Amino acid sequence: MRSLPNKKPMLSVIFCAAGSGTRAHLPENKVLCELNGMPVLAHSLSAFAPFADEMIVACRAEDEARVRALLSPYPNGKTVIGGSTRAESVFRALGGVTSDMVIVHDAARPFVSRKIIEDCIASIRAFGSGVCALPATDTVVSTAHGYEALDRSRLFTVQTPQGFLTQKLRLAYDRAFGEGRAAQFTDDSGIYAAYIEPPRLFTGERANRKLTYPEDLLPVERVGIGVDTHAFAHAEEFDRGIARLNLNYITLCGVTVPSDRSLIAHSDGDVAVHALMDALLSAIGERDIGFHFPDDDPAYKGADSMRLLASVLDMVWTKSLAVQNVSLSILAETPRLSPYIEEMRQNLQRALACENVGIAAGTNEKLGYVGEKKGITCYAAVMLKGRDKNDMEGINR
Repeated sequence: MRSLPNKKPMLSVIFCAAGSGTRAHLPENKVLCELNGMPVLAHSLSAFAPFADEMIVACRAEDEARVRALLSPYPNGKTVIGGSTRAESVFRALGGVTSDMVIVHDAARPFVSRKIIEDCIASIRAFGSGVCALPATDTVVSTAHGYEALDRSRLFTVQTPQGFLTQKLRLAYDRAFGEGRAAQFTDDSGIYAAYIEPPRLFTGERANRKLTYPEDLLPVERVGIGVDTHAFAHAEEFDRGIARLNLNYITLCGVTVPSDRSLIAHSDGDVAVHALMDALLSAIGERDIGFHFPDDDPAYKGADSMRLLASVLDMVWTKSLAVQNVSLSILAETPRLSPYIEEMRQNLQRALACENVGIAAGTNEKLGYVGEKKGITCYAAVMLKGRDKNDMEGINR
């Protein structure tokens, strides 16, 4: 097929957003639901905005005001009232397309990458069409005539975006509606293949998934890290009242660990929990524990750090997130921690309602302040996930 001229053709993008959210069991259109701080549709619009000369959102009449508000940052954006089927929505939107090329995208695919969009445009320019697709990796069977395993080496799962020369896609839709067959097609590539020619496929990405079910709308994973250090107290610290008046234990993960010296701290000095709290706060974009629990506030004098951790977990919960994984690494030349690791781990499992808690403890080979027995440092890493209704079951506050 002859390539298009080198000059950049105009590009229109049609967003299919006229669904009702029935499969997601939502009271509103899923593309208007919030995902990681923005409506789903806003993610899709922002992804295509750098490339599109025109953006058309096919939506329901009852959603049009909200969609127009999301389009307000884009002077090239407009709406069209969609139909009862996807094909009808695209057909109506095509009537307003003024560009040489058109891309159709599911508004409910907010994770589309820049590479996918660029590959789609390049395929249209070179071959007249570009359909995002992935090779099938699961076994696929047909039950039309018993049970038949299909050759998956020749099978693909089709995504969006799907791009075409506007005149040809419009012609395909005109023919499909003219014959009354449009409703039987589930996407644009099917109509194009039936009435024009087989479209050109290009490789998509697994991350470019369509949000369909309730769990799909949970926030994506977030990661946070935290570090905390506490120095061991000496006699002068006790005299000045800046260390706890005991010499025979420290607290780690809520566990009492025998020690010949305590740690200097305003609270109970639980260095491991403090690092964990900082990691959690970092993951949700909050300030550190010094901001939330100041060490000059009398309210936190001698405070139980496990209770402070519960407050941080409430902040995580309000972000619709839950703890998926925790990893702690404690550096201490003294005291010996190995007999207490399992109890510490179980304490955090209960507090976090998370089974995936790992705690490692080691020395610093007599190097630095840790090796010189001047203090303890803990490093914490956490991964958060979108929560569901079961994530808080069994949490011990």
